[in-house]
Amino acid sequence: MTVSSTLSWKSALRAFWLGLLLACCAGALRAAGEVEVKSAALAPGEEGYVLNADFRVELSPHLEEVVSRGVPLYFLLEFELTRDRWYWFDESVAARSQTYRLSYHALTRQYRLSTGALAQSFQTLDEALRILSRVREWQVADKGALKPGMTYEAAVRLHLDLGELPKPLQVTAIGRKEWNIGSEWHRWPYTAPEREAK
Repeated sequence: MTVSSTLSWKSALRAFWLGLLLACCAGALRAAGEVEVKSAALAPGEEGYVLNADFRVELSPHLEEVVSRGVPLYFLLEFELTRDRWYWFDESVAARSQTYRLSYHALTRQYRLSTGALAQSFQTLDEALRILSRVREWQVADKGALKPGMTYEAAVRLHLDLGELPKPLQVTAIGRKEWNIGSEWHRWPYTAPEREAK
């Protein structure tokens, strides 16, 4: 066997092990579950500025089992709008949050997603997560809160709120990756239109 063929064989073996390692890491991430912001946009609405956003929400098998056993999970959706000030800290223009409660009812064999007084029932967990993943026309700022033509920084995130879990589960969840799922803050600039929507 020549030196060049030995090197190419070793390179192929390294590539194989690297590919296997990456596949295992990707599988571990999927097993842990995750939340990711796919898109987010701010727009003028009838009574103020509204947020439309899409997330990718995946629960780990462990969290799926927790829900199926009757323990509700709470997801916190947070939005912030700030204005940059060179002479001081950024100005907070708007801040909103909304909590979603995901639960399973054994008697009806349905998943339930609720926020405030609104609630929907679903036959499968995937259907409930699909609705949780889509935010539409959520008013996050009043009509007069933004100055026309001025640029702001918008930010949004969605995460599992561990503080809403029963106390024994809160202790269990500390430091465990499968419980600590949530997106990073997704930030983007937004310039208020010269004329607000009527």
